[in-house]
Amino acid sequence: MDHFSRSWAALRAAVAALPEQAFGQPSGCTGWLVRDLVCHLVIDAQDVLITLATPAASEPTVDAVTYWNVGGEPPTGEDPLDALTVRLATAYQDPALLTFHLDDVGAAAGRAAGLADPDARVSTQGQVLTVRDYLTAYVLEWTLHHLDLTAHLQGVPGPPVEGLARARVLLEGIAGAAFPAGWGDADVLLVGTGRRPATEEERRELGALAGKVPLVIG
Repeated sequence: MDHFSRSWAALRAAVAALPEQAFGQPSGCTGWLVRDLVCHLVIDAQDVLITLATPAASEPTVDAVTYWNVGGEPPTGEDPLDALTVRLATAYQDPALLTFHLDDVGAAAGRAAGLADPDARVSTQGQVLTVRDYLTAYVLEWTLHHLDLTAHLQGVPGPPVEGLARARVLLEGIAGAAFPAGWGDADVLLVGTGRRPATEEERRELGALAGKVPLVIG
């Protein structure tokens, strides 16, 4: 629960400090500018609010690791939902409106998470899981998108180290194997999700895990 709050607060603070020109720069998400990524974060915050307000009575069907679907092809930015996000981001025109919306909805999502019962069960995307597992899963989401935010921007603070470490544990759970111990957490997340290609040496170090990388999660 603490990892969720710290990761989310750090990501929102990084967005709030961006200069206006940064919103027109590319992000680490294929086909998205920084403004598109920030718009996606607004949608994510709305999803958190919706899920926390959708209680479930049945037993959990997934946990923080199995919550994630592992796809085949990396995103190209041309998916209809991705394209919709781009159109929504463009409609804001003034980046200050976008950051205001993220601060407003994002703060509400953070408060709701802090007030939620960790053992309560909620429903999302046809699955049931505890609030604890749901918020833990989102540590991976926030951390990856924080790396996306800083991918082409200089001087923007990165994700908290504890968030990076927790996100790595989650990704290794999804992969069903540990990444090389000598790798930094950010490299594990970037290479593991295909945000940057592995070098030849890294592929050798991955061994059998090289056949599973990249893990396209969503």
